[in-house]
Amino acid sequence: MKIAIDVTWLKPGKSGGVESMFRNLLEGLVNHKDENIYYLLLAQDNYHTFLEYEKNQKVKLIKCNTKAENVKAHILWQNLFQYRVLKKYNLKNCFFPVYERPIFKNKKIKTITTICDILAFHYPNYFSKLENMWFKLGWKAAIKQSDKVIAITNFTKRDLEKNFNAKNVQRIYVPVDIKKEEFIDFKKLEKKYGIEQNNYYYAICSTYPHKNLMTLLKMMEEINKYKNIPQKLIVSGVKGYQQDTLMQELKEKKLNKKVIFTGFVSNEERNTLLKNANIFLFPSIFEGFGMPPIEAMHLGKRVLTTKCASIYEVTKGKCFYVEDPHDIREWLQKIEEIQKEKEKKIDFKEYKKERITQEYLKLFNQVFK
Repeated sequence: MKIAIDVTWLKPGKSGGVESMFRNLLEGLVNHKDENIYYLLLAQDNYHTFLEYEKNQKVKLIKCNTKAENVKAHILWQNLFQYRVLKKYNLKNCFFPVYERPIFKNKKIKTITTICDILAFHYPNYFSKLENMWFKLGWKAAIKQSDKVIAITNFTKRDLEKNFNAKNVQRIYVPVDIKKEEFIDFKKLEKKYGIEQNNYYYAICSTYPHKNLMTLLKMMEEINKYKNIPQKLIVSGVKGYQQDTLMQELKEKKLNKKVIFTGFVSNEERNTLLKNANIFLFPSIFEGFGMPPIEAMHLGKRVLTTKCASIYEVTKGKCFYVEDPHDIREWLQKIEEIQKEKEKKIDFKEYKKERITQEYLKLFNQVFK
């Protein structure tokens, strides 16, 4: 079966967890022993990051006349020309890994669309009025025009059903996978960031307000009152809405030596920082899924996070939680308590790449055949 997969939306190194989710899933699909052939519709500015599949018999790479970075032009291209590309290659089945897809339906093409979350619905202040209108139109179109919609958690599924009256939604979790070869020598990072093994906290998230990094900065301002816990925080992730405010806070509070923002890092560097941290902190108050806590527990790390949105559902109650995500004292007290707890590796069978791949293939067979 020939299946097109739209990847023209992906901005390498800037799409955050959605990129990791998609690349894990793609690897599972192309390495499965079935007869499907996947036609990847790629943008001019992300094509080079998929060249590893060039010689894979299950994959065909199609470079489209659009750029992921040019959002407005990409939306225009998608709605005017994407169906023409599918017609050119005689592709009648298309999978959209994110909600971005043509607004109107082509009756000759069956489609499945994944919606990770409806962030702008809950946090409209992040975006302009025009952007919010476009998001709502995009979600409504994805639900109405898709033969099936995939939500990545029960939380997102309920969100879509409640706020958009969606009737065609199926929950399929995210594949979480850490490759054994994606690590580097920790000594390189010791010098780079001035850290010691098991003597720093690590956080992975963008700098949007709902990621709640401001609470961690305020916590680090008070951390010197607690003498028997690490005094340094490393944060990795893509830039977001609150970047300038956070940097100003660092400067004003003179926290530059205590808190280090690495920006986007490679998987090798991220995994190494994760593996050698004292505790992994995940202060977010809104997630469609939230892969980092699962990755941290897979590596045997102790995790302290919140119970907000999908986080408790995804982590299955298996890590440590704060009741009030904005309470600095509670974060510090929990960190102090966790020092007494032993590290242990936790595997989540429900997020294994092979299992998620099977669920997608089953849905592809139901909808596309």
